[in-house]
Amino acid sequence: MYAVIETGGKQYRVQEGDVITIEKLKVSAGDDVTFDKVLLLNDGEKVQVGTPTIEAAKVYGSVVENGKGEKVIIFKYKSKKDYRKKQGHRQPYTMVKIESLSADGNPTPKKSAADKTAEVKNAE
Repeated sequence: MYAVIETGGKQYRVQEGDVITIEKLKVSAGDDVTFDKVLLLNDGEKVQVGTPTIEAAKVYGSVVENGKGEKVIIFKYKSKKDYRKKQGHRQPYTMVKIESLSADGNPTPKKSAADKTAEVKNAE
């Protein structure tokens, strides 16, 4: 199952467990975030395409960290005119881990550590 969401003026293809780097949001690390601008949702059998968004669909995630990207150097000059200007920029970002996708807007319950170990034992 995957979805295409829009945030920060950009579109991202996401699925459960993905960690994406998006434009900075006003949230702190550890907070939960909900994306309601879902443009496309594919559950493996059926593809829903929004006009422009799917009203009931939501994508749930949690913030991993806020930070700054790599430094980009901007260097401007004019030859023979003794004009040089060096400037740097680091774009702020928010890193989000996608927890679940929902077609009807209801989040799937989070699995605890005990549930995960029970699944591993049952699989063996």
